[in-house]
Amino acid sequence: MKHRGSAVVATSLRFGYDGTTVLDGVSMRLRAGEVTAIVGANGAGKSTLVELLAGVLRPHAGTVWRTDRVALVVQRPDAPDALPLTVTDAVAMGLWSQGPRMGARARDDARRNVVEAIERVGLAGRERFLLSELSGGQRQRTLLAQGIVRHPWILLLDEPAAGLDAESRARTRAILAVEAGRGAAVACVTHDEEAITAADRVIRLEHGRIAAG
Repeated sequence: MKHRGSAVVATSLRFGYDGTTVLDGVSMRLRAGEVTAIVGANGAGKSTLVELLAGVLRPHAGTVWRTDRVALVVQRPDAPDALPLTVTDAVAMGLWSQGPRMGARARDDARRNVVEAIERVGLAGRERFLLSELSGGQRQRTLLAQGIVRHPWILLLDEPAAGLDAESRARTRAILAVEAGRGAAVACVTHDEEAITAADRVIRLEHGRIAAG
């Protein structure tokens, strides 16, 4: 079920926890160059769907096909608050997949990418702040910078606007539009009406299924 222009294709996904079905027969695709909003009520299966698309979870049935590796931006990272990570450290973690044996030019490019990502999310000047010293919104922007730092071709986000003020939400929408504009497939779980309106496509989940229309 591969399609021209598709970056991610999910076919008949089924997943559940402890005998409770969360997703049942979900088929969808994400296209390169588009922002897709994934919406629905709490408990509809939105976050589970994103984790399946990213490969964090494995479906109980069905398949997920991807053209490239995925950058996933979560709302609540697993790292404890006490971990002494700076903003720069956290953003640089988004480059770990490039491997430790980079040449001098690649290391210079990586440093520039980290600086650029931090600037794009509006955190310039806070590079040496610990995550524990940041507000919830600033942490969320740090995670967004981590997601975009390597210019991924598939970018998945779970509530990227959570805890952000109006200005930061607008900045986030603009960043996602830029990522799609360079050809990335972007999908985000969101309740933000402005983000939903700005999206190229909207996928609505209801009770673990994609709603018609």
